[in-house]
Amino acid sequence: MSVNSHTEPSGSQQGAISIAPYRYALCVEYSGANYRGWQIQREGDVPSIQAEVERALSKIANAPVSVVCAGRTDARVNATYQIIHFDSPVQRDERAWVLGTNTNLPDDIAIQWAQPVSQEFHARFSALERRYRYLIYSNPVKPAIMPRGITWTYKTLDLDKMQQAANFLIGEHDFTSYRAVGCQAHSPVRTVKQLDVYRSGRLIVLDVRANAFLHHMIRNFAGVLMTIGCGEAEPVWAKQVLDAKDRRQGGVTAPPYGLYFVDALYPDEFTLPKSQIGPYFLS
Repeated sequence: MSVNSHTEPSGSQQGAISIAPYRYALCVEYSGANYRGWQIQREGDVPSIQAEVERALSKIANAPVSVVCAGRTDARVNATYQIIHFDSPVQRDERAWVLGTNTNLPDDIAIQWAQPVSQEFHARFSALERRYRYLIYSNPVKPAIMPRGITWTYKTLDLDKMQQAANFLIGEHDFTSYRAVGCQAHSPVRTVKQLDVYRSGRLIVLDVRANAFLHHMIRNFAGVLMTIGCGEAEPVWAKQVLDAKDRRQGGVTAPPYGLYFVDALYPDEFTLPKSQIGPYFLS
């Protein structure tokens, strides 16, 4: 049974029959540039995507709503397929959850779809894997369009060498060298199922699937791969960093702006709409 699956609806009276809340799954798309990440922060009035989404959903539910997400993205990171679930004391149709909630959200956050799910569904713990894309614009001159939606480098990158390096990171490994020093995950072991480097139009894409990710893991991948791509290290350096199990050997953490959470895979029994694997402007 999933967490908080039997919260009593607000407004129920002592002695009344407790009715299980209605559970819904939603897909959230957002540009993270103006936020300190998905999660509500302990410090005062710090902007977060979670706070905005909960505020908007609570208006539609006419009651406080708390949401759980598939993956907590960091400050300035984006998403095209962030899956959340929440329990509501009232039923609303899918149109109300999508259009009504969007009316109460800022322009850089949007609900893409909503559907009722069983109490067994959990946005985080039911997910079998997650997928991110990291977008790099390699050009001598900085871009004026979407400067906080991509990562720019003036250096020329060798994609073949980057892919050779990426291949060392596929599989189950101890990724201590590729996680933030302050990462709170109990184990540094993760299974990377895909790490492809390719060009889409004028953008270079790092496409990564794993069962789960560590804090700053993909941005640290990107930092190492970009260093190799510009000729400052050989592809085998990615493996040497991995084997060191020491974050100090891992080089620079790449900026957050080019990172997008694009998919979460769930068992077929939940029948969630499939991700279009964004962002939509990729060719």
